Amino acid sequence: MANIIPDDRWVVEDDGLFCQEVGPWAETKHNLVSYYGRLFSTGMKDKWDSRIYIELYAGAGYSRIRETLRIVAGSPLRALPLPHPFDRSIFCEKDSVSIESLKVRVKRIAPRADVVFIPGECNDRMPDLLAAIPAGSREDRVLSLCFVDPCDIGIKFKTIRQLSNRYIDFLVLLALYMDANRARAHYLHPKSTKVAEFLDSPDWRAQWTRAESSGTPFPGS
Repeated sequence: MANIIPDDRWVVEDDGLFCQEVGPWAETKHNLVSYYGRLFSTGMKDKWDSRIYIELYAGAGYSRIRETLRIVAGSPLRALPLPHPFDRSIFCEKDSVSIESLKVRVKRIAPRADVVFIPGECNDRMPDLLAAIPAGSREDRVLSLCFVDPCDIGIKFKTIRQLSNRYIDFLVLLALYMDANRARAHYLHPKSTKVAEFLDSPDWRAQWTRAESSGTPFPGS
């Protein structure tokens, strides 16, 4: 783990663009995701003709550690200057300020990289996401690494299912305990569809009732 955490190479100066404030754990997250991306890009370079990197919640590219002046580059930027770079990177982000800031930072750090930016909520931009991933063939085998890091349980299972029709490895980080605990009352409300869409299970409440009666706690409880 000494080679993964900490990684001060990615401590950056304030460039005046939007920078999301995050907890100190986020730096560890970015270090680990970057480390895995490096392993993936190198390990698969002789096994597949094209390697694609995808982030569904790409953010702005820079994050400021809460209650400090420390700013670190996030996983999208770290995925670009690898020893064996991905052939294409696809970054989806719903916040317009964040994605415009990310574009500037990507251009600065990797001006020649093949990068596709998709503004909007990833669940609503599936046609564009799928179109950006090379279809591949027997002669041109394509493998993707998709990092999914929502701040809540907003990722819909049908989105993952649609993407999985391609050759994709998923790295998924879910805020189950933090988000589920904070929004438990909202998610349990009969009119809320978020959990149903997250699980792709319209009858999840009936299943949850049975689980709760057997002593299973709600995530985050």
